[in-house]
Amino acid sequence: MPPSSRRDYLSSLDAGRLHALAESRFNLLRHQSPGLSDWRTWVLLGGRGAGKTFAGAWWIDHIARSRGRRIALVGPTLHDVREVMVEGPSGLKALHTGDERPRWEGGRKRLVWKNGSEAHAFSAEDPDSLRGPQFHDAWADEFCAWRKPEAVLTNLRLGLRLGDAPRLILTTTPRPLPALRRLLAEDGLHLERAGTQANAANLSPGFVARLQALYGGTRLEAQELEGLVVERDGALFRAEDLARARGGRPATLERVVVAVDPPASAGGDACGIVVVGRREKRAYVLADRSVKGRSPGGWAGEVAAAARDFGAAAIVAEANQGGDMVRTVLAHAGCEVPIKLVHAHRGKAARAEPVAALYEQGRVVHCGAFPALEEELMALGSSDGGPSPDRADALVWAVTHLLPAPRPGPSVRVL
Repeated sequence: MPPSSRRDYLSSLDAGRLHALAESRFNLLRHQSPGLSDWRTWVLLGGRGAGKTFAGAWWIDHIARSRGRRIALVGPTLHDVREVMVEGPSGLKALHTGDERPRWEGGRKRLVWKNGSEAHAFSAEDPDSLRGPQFHDAWADEFCAWRKPEAVLTNLRLGLRLGDAPRLILTTTPRPLPALRRLLAEDGLHLERAGTQANAANLSPGFVARLQALYGGTRLEAQELEGLVVERDGALFRAEDLARARGGRPATLERVVVAVDPPASAGGDACGIVVVGRREKRAYVLADRSVKGRSPGGWAGEVAAAARDFGAAAIVAEANQGGDMVRTVLAHAGCEVPIKLVHAHRGKAARAEPVAALYEQGRVVHCGAFPALEEELMALGSSDGGPSPDRADALVWAVTHLLPAPRPGPSVRVL
């Protein structure tokens, strides 16, 4: 278009269409853009080769070119910042050619754009190096490879104090770190997940298939290819069993229930809401409808909707938090099926042990992709101080209700 026509056309577009045009320049995948939602921290968990570096580089370049900004680039080491985030094949300099390419100044460890925007490089090996500077935005790469992730992240966030709405993007292949679990539990976080398969078109032909043939069904595949936060050694639920549990939904089910693990308070932990069905002594996980930050009426409405959507015969609700008030809240929300209250007399891990055994036996099937639920299952039994596994607890209640453990044999008492 001529310049005048181009200006008229762009001014007629809404923000969503403008953002889509910006993305189309590089053919971004869905997980490589946080969209236009109101977020301050965007976390991209991805497998190896899922396009995390490209996503971070595109976002930083997008904001640097749009206006003058001061930006922080934080990697495991300074070498990683320069060789991966700045000069790597998916890094910031690779997005441009000729005069448009930003200039790297090695002596000052910074990248400079033509409009004056600057991105300063920092190593996660030196948390105190982030104490003085201040920034509009930041990109933190491979958070789970940092030696002191929480100390570095705290100092970085304290430096995000320029402009109206400082933002942080964090890209990493996940590991079962307490720091990551606590980060993912924060309110207002924008989270994207992507496996290596999502970016297979941009990788060597056959790369994904070869790795799946070598590591399929293992913890390594779940972490490095699917981008899941896997369990530590000795955890109740193994990645191998969860990978093997994925399958289709049967045409008919004998019974469907919605299990609920209510939050202790509004705005605190999530409300675990999981739908499970039974057929021929197998449990089929149909949906994870868990929500966070809702009022009692809000999460109870989600439970009622799940019961209607899946034709549930009952609602199984933990009553340790609220007692009979849980029944009242659910009834007021329009739950028209029987409500069975259950009480926890043992810890979450102890209650989950029989269910973990059913997974090992192949008697639980996941009829869909439930990454957040699977991560919580793999975290059960860990004492790392992470968020409460509310989704996992709801699933345990549902499976226990549908496939109760056999009663012990006859006992003898002395009269």
